[in-house]
Amino acid sequence: MSKSIGILGGTFNPIHFGHLRMAQELAEDLALNEVRFIPASNPPHKNTPSVSAQHRAAMVQLAIESNPLFKLDTRELHRSGASYTLDTLQSLREDLGHEASITLFMGSDAFTKFDTWHRWQEIIQLCHIALVPRPQTNVEGHKLSKNLETFLHNHYAEHRDELHDAPAGLITMRQITVLAISSTAIRHALQQKNTIRYLMPDSVIDYIKLHQLY
Repeated sequence: MSKSIGILGGTFNPIHFGHLRMAQELAEDLALNEVRFIPASNPPHKNTPSVSAQHRAAMVQLAIESNPLFKLDTRELHRSGASYTLDTLQSLREDLGHEASITLFMGSDAFTKFDTWHRWQEIIQLCHIALVPRPQTNVEGHKLSKNLETFLHNHYAEHRDELHDAPAGLITMRQITVLAISSTAIRHALQQKNTIRYLMPDSVIDYIKLHQLY
């Protein structure tokens, strides 16, 4: 049986328990062999992060190092230009082969803008997509464009087994514990000299203090 890999991309500026809990629950729910955390170097849909890609990757490594399911993947940090998901998936396919099942984790809020992504219609040819609710948002609450409604309908899969039976091409919606933690709020708390204890692993908090980030 071929491997089933989950992909969680983001700026991780900084990584927190919301990211980690989502990855853990999806790994169990979808019976994945591994989840790769892929920090973006130059995210096309966000401003350039205030903290370097090297620091953000180091924080991810600290946050996940005790979990054998989780792995840091730094391929986007070694590529110049914008960190396009399509390029990352093509690179992963070259490494993992065409048999592996790859599932991209995506918040329902991000999916409402999915049709603005670089060559978005080609992404589903390289992976599955697992949509998860985000705090105070859901796909229904954010109106999907006609294009995305049709896209979701055409690729929808109810059962996780379907994602194992094919390497790519399906979209599933999963329920997870939604932790209303945001990197933005953490950065704000740090600027206000408020505690960020219990929002992220202590090892990450120590790293932030050591390097005087944010």
